[in-house]
Amino acid sequence: MDTLSYKTKSARKEDVVRKWYVIDATDQTVGRLSSKVANILRGKHKPSYTPHVDTGDNVIVINAEKVKFTGNKMDQKTYLSYSLYPGGQKSITARELMAKKPYSIVERAVKGMLPKNKLGRAMYKKLFVVVGPNHPYGAQKPEVLK
Repeated sequence: MDTLSYKTKSARKEDVVRKWYVIDATDQTVGRLSSKVANILRGKHKPSYTPHVDTGDNVIVINAEKVKFTGNKMDQKTYLSYSLYPGGQKSITARELMAKKPYSIVERAVKGMLPKNKLGRAMYKKLFVVVGPNHPYGAQKPEVLK
């Protein structure tokens, strides 16, 4: 064997180059879309991925209102929130949430797939979910991702 040293290069936050991606959510399943978005936010699609560094890219999800669920999830899936008061737990079905805040469904699904720590919260800030086909992030020159 050679005397060369093979060392794994560990990314530093100063060396990370962030790109912008646009993903169209039209007729995509919530879970499959969210797992792809979460991988891009974490940076797992890059060869320079390092678990303890936020190496991910920025993601813009457009047409969030056109996302779909499989089976009867639209009527049976419930989202819970709690006001921290006794008896303050509220539930809302996916259909009701889609009518009120369609972007919230994608945001909640992606947030649940990110780490539950400071690093995960930093990754979540790079997600931008938009209702409709237009977004205000044209200056960043985002690439369209299939």
